[in-house]
Amino acid sequence: MDTYEPHLYERSAPGKHGTNLPRLDVPESDLPAELLRQDDLNDFPELTEPEVIRHYTRISQRNASPDTTFYPLGSCTMKASPRLHEEVARYAGFAAAHPLQGDALSQGALRLMVELQDFLGEISGFAAVSLQPAAGAHGEFAGILAFRAYHLDRGDHERVEVLVPDAAHGTNPATAAMSGLKVVGVQSDARGNVDLDDLRRKVSPRTAGMMLTNPNTLGLFEEQILTICDIVHAAGGLMYGDGANFNAILGVAKPGELGFDFMHYNLHKTFATPHGGGGPGAGAVGCTTALAPFLPGPCARRTATGTYELFTPAKSIGRLKVFHGNFGMLVRAWTYIMSLGEVGLREVSETAVLNANYVRVQLQDLYPQAVERICMHETVLKGQINGAKGVRTLDIAKRLIDYGFHPPTIYFPLLVPEALMIEPTETEGKNVLDSFIAALRAIAAEAVATPELLHAAPTTAPVRRLDEVRAARQPILRYAAAAFAKLREDAK
Repeated sequence: MDTYEPHLYERSAPGKHGTNLPRLDVPESDLPAELLRQDDLNDFPELTEPEVIRHYTRISQRNASPDTTFYPLGSCTMKASPRLHEEVARYAGFAAAHPLQGDALSQGALRLMVELQDFLGEISGFAAVSLQPAAGAHGEFAGILAFRAYHLDRGDHERVEVLVPDAAHGTNPATAAMSGLKVVGVQSDARGNVDLDDLRRKVSPRTAGMMLTNPNTLGLFEEQILTICDIVHAAGGLMYGDGANFNAILGVAKPGELGFDFMHYNLHKTFATPHGGGGPGAGAVGCTTALAPFLPGPCARRTATGTYELFTPAKSIGRLKVFHGNFGMLVRAWTYIMSLGEVGLREVSETAVLNANYVRVQLQDLYPQAVERICMHETVLKGQINGAKGVRTLDIAKRLIDYGFHPPTIYFPLLVPEALMIEPTETEGKNVLDSFIAALRAIAAEAVATPELLHAAPTTAPVRRLDEVRAARQPILRYAAAAFAKLREDAK
């Protein structure tokens, strides 16, 4: 740390008061003795209101977000969330709605859910949509459970394998394993596509389906996507589409028309609802007519009389979340689609792809491209700078912080050595991209001339480079003066 700032507990002093409680409007009564805390009574600091407010305000100012800086986190689509979304989500009819108030008193909310289901189905080419899953990985889980239920419903008990490319998101194999199925890896070819020969060797009567991200995690559109779907379908398997990179083909290509049977939409990626900080996210899912009966419920629908109601599909895999999904996120996604329309949604993808290719072309002479092809929404480069001895991608990422940028995703996908995965999104203008490119070019020069600058980075952040392995394995979850004193000594 550059400077030490006393912890809240260290600011504590007897007699400080941070709150003024209102007068009791009920008779005063002592708490039962068995509910009173008898030990560790000094665990609660005595502080003034300004001390508490300043503490949390300082912490908030240290956060990086799309509101404060360019956030090129590859494969996560950290685009800016329009303030219009926040205004609409705070309408009393939405924000104050209670999930137990019943269909009759929820017609506006249910109508929004039905319209969002219709929008997502039209955009992706799927016949049915469920809004219940709370995140992309949650949507994956719904899809693979639906695959398994579909095969079992047909009396096919032998389909216990899921094909997963080596360029897949890490949640894909985890999802298949959590669903009780075996993961079978499929290799990529020299152009970054699924290796068709390896796919043909791996597909079999045991194949329940294949999980495929398109564009893939190399930022590349699968050139043989129709053939891939045909191979899996010919073997009786189903195609799962990981929608994490849907921002690249929004309004341009429909996964349902390409041959996918099921897909999740990351509403917090493609449709600009807030992202990060642990949620809430939204991982709505769409599917073909054949899989619609297995969707997680409840879903929303129009009745014959023109009203709206919730229902559970006939062979549903069941409820995956309390109530009806993260409704506030659904409001924001509906607003995003309504405000942009068909033309605007297509421009989102066109601009995102243009931005990514601009960054790729401007940097590929210093940072080699993982696969020399036109990319889609993101470009994967390598932090392997000629003449820079001992400098790794981690050093480059940390040095970017000193230039005022949040680092991109690093060391992913795993099949690319020293990977730098950069996704600029459509919300950034050329001036921001030029500044980011200039920073990376300057860092490349520093890596050759003064590599110690990169090894010491970041030098301007509130904290210096952290021991991330130790933080993960030995987390300090509770304030202890002795532990913090040791951390201060270690940081000197």
